[in-house]
Amino acid sequence: MPAAVHRLHLVDGTYELFRAFFGSPPQTAPDGSEVGATVGLLRSLLALVRDPETTHVACAFDHVIESFRNQMFAGYKTGEGIDPKLLGQFELAERASRAAGFVVWPMVEFEADDALASGAERFKSRVDRVIICSPDKDLAQCVESRRVVAFNRRTRQLLDERGVWDKFGVAPASIPDWLALVGDSADGLPGVPGWGAKSSSAILSRYPHLEDIPHFALEWQVRVRGGQRLAGNLRKHWEKALLYRQLATLRRDVPLEEELEDLRWRGAHRADLDALCRQLGEPDLKEAVPVWQD
Repeated sequence: MPAAVHRLHLVDGTYELFRAFFGSPPQTAPDGSEVGATVGLLRSLLALVRDPETTHVACAFDHVIESFRNQMFAGYKTGEGIDPKLLGQFELAERASRAAGFVVWPMVEFEADDALASGAERFKSRVDRVIICSPDKDLAQCVESRRVVAFNRRTRQLLDERGVWDKFGVAPASIPDWLALVGDSADGLPGVPGWGAKSSSAILSRYPHLEDIPHFALEWQVRVRGGQRLAGNLRKHWEKALLYRQLATLRRDVPLEEELEDLRWRGAHRADLDALCRQLGEPDLKEAVPVWQD
């Protein structure tokens, strides 16, 4: 009988790659290509599994930037403006993660965050805790009590349900509504004019979803500055607000082939990682591998 799984780590590989690109020094491979972000990502993932309590891991990547959401809203985020030296490492990063022994979920129709949300939904009842390793605001909607939490590996900030309330002023289930009102520049969501973080939190803490908010400020049981203007703007932009919420709502039905035991990290693949290290010009990288599986 398989041993009990205490913690499942679901890693936002796209975020980790971006973090490594902007936080690590540039590095050129023997063939002249830029590989610094991939090297940084790989070191970060291997550091994660050096903790003996990190047993089950999956990494989700945006294999391409665009997703089904781009068909819904022309202003949604695209790959425009991303440094070609970073874009050029997307597939290499996935290959590196697989060589290091990690399950990789490369998203094309969906986004990496959808895969993380779906993994959390699928496996949360079978583990003691799901740790979603990402600082993305939209992933806060997946948090449930202390069983499903969001963890920023850079700042070491962990958000359980109480933490979501403390940070955003709303329940996890209201995060898509909050993003619809406030907007999210990272995803290209403009939000509703005039609605800032404080006013949105104040209203959604009393009325959890857009449909719950009375149409006129005089009916609100919460007083916020400029309430009449905010209510008027929400009425005027109602259909857009609903669309923004739909865009901010993560899908939890992404088809994931793996079973929970498939996510157990058993070590890096020696032949694959040897070849990758030669390509990267990083022979010493293998010293960071705590376990080899073959």
